[in-house]
Amino acid sequence: MGTDHRPLVLLTGASGYIGGRLLRALEAAGRPVRCLARHPEFLRPRVSSSTQVIQADCLDRASLRPAMAGVQTAYYFVHSMGSTGQFEAEDRQAAQNFADAAREQGVKRIVYLGGLGNQNQALSAHLRSRHEVADILRSSAIPTIEFRASIVIGSGSLSFEMIRALVQRLPVMICPRWVAVKAQPIAIEDVVAYLVAALSLPLEESTVFEIGGPDQVSYGEIMQEYARQCGLRRWMIPVPVLTPHLSSLWLGLVTPIYARVGRKLIESMRNPTLVRDQSALAAFNIRPMGLRKAIERALHHENLEFAATFWSDALSSSGKPASWGGVRFGTRLVDSRTAYVSVPPALAFAPIQRIGGSNGWYFASFLWQIRGFFDLLVGGVGLRRGRRDPHALIAGDALDFWRVESLEPNRRLNLVAEMKVPGRAWLQFEVEPTNHGSVIRQTAIFDPAGLSGLLYWYALYPIHYCIFKGMLHQIAAIAQREPAVASAPA
Repeated sequence: MGTDHRPLVLLTGASGYIGGRLLRALEAAGRPVRCLARHPEFLRPRVSSSTQVIQADCLDRASLRPAMAGVQTAYYFVHSMGSTGQFEAEDRQAAQNFADAAREQGVKRIVYLGGLGNQNQALSAHLRSRHEVADILRSSAIPTIEFRASIVIGSGSLSFEMIRALVQRLPVMICPRWVAVKAQPIAIEDVVAYLVAALSLPLEESTVFEIGGPDQVSYGEIMQEYARQCGLRRWMIPVPVLTPHLSSLWLGLVTPIYARVGRKLIESMRNPTLVRDQSALAAFNIRPMGLRKAIERALHHENLEFAATFWSDALSSSGKPASWGGVRFGTRLVDSRTAYVSVPPALAFAPIQRIGGSNGWYFASFLWQIRGFFDLLVGGVGLRRGRRDPHALIAGDALDFWRVESLEPNRRLNLVAEMKVPGRAWLQFEVEPTNHGSVIRQTAIFDPAGLSGLLYWYALYPIHYCIFKGMLHQIAAIAQREPAVASAPA
């Protein structure tokens, strides 16, 4: 195998939101990448075999020198918003160390993503620090490309997750003044496109590019568009005052964002974040998408990633203990359990493939009948559809008030709910071989539609817990006790 002579790229923040997305794009483009990480053991399982991961810390200048060796372009995505201490001082020190090490090791280009904001206005500490970091990187005399962006629209973006959580959980929102402030959101795909294109942009001196989508909208308008695409109705009541401190505490109660991060984020929202310099459109062949399409694509890609997720891997790697009410992944609530059987996967999977219809759901049949009856009353399909064949299933089959979304024989069955529920629901069964048999995993997933969906999940969780636990127990018992029945030919 020949040596790869393409310039080496150094990426910081690869375990973060922007850095993680950029890493995928660089790997897909075949770029040699070296990731800098404080905890490389967490990052290594998430990178391709061709990507290097080296331990270093931007607050430890000596550790940066070997990380910079041989690097031509370095991406800087380091900030300390979540710090409990003086985040501005930490940001300043980290950037200075990075700039000094890059200059010493002969790095040719630095690419940095900062925030939009008019420097003639009184900026928040967060935005002020972002601009200061850019100044420090430029002071290295290394040509630096600084992109400045407003809200990044994409599943996982801090500001987008805040908007999503507020819309999902609050039918009526008390809106402080920052909700009416104008921003120019940009889709994560367009941000990544700019960052990748920065590798090959002809550059002789440091340059600042302001990037954003074509729409200038308030935070309230972004919330309303998200609500519209999710089929939710939301009422917003403006109030004249709600200090950043009180707003951050409010966010800490109703969203996943820590209060200290929320306060820094809200303080940065007090001024408009709009593109005033259109030079990025001339320098790059990139035309960012509008708000409606950006949210639509964020939701679409989230569904694709969710469909591709194996919950057996996600749950075991998350480190989150099981809790009453399930575990949250994004907006989805997940309740998962396992059973071990001393039979091979084909026999363990057979009762799963026969589930529903005249075969029943193995536990608390009368509760399934009651649920089907109430579904009919509200205009749903109920249990009357049954199943096409008592032994065999194929993708697309109706199965009582479920439908077979996908099927891998003897391994995985995914059912999507078609009953009336305030949200979307799935039921998944997975079978994996073990040294002495098989493990069966049963996972119920619910994506609630607003507050009514959350109330539905938690109100019925005790019943669902008993039903699904009993059903899995019976599936395991049948697989153990009746292998001859379980292996009946399709």
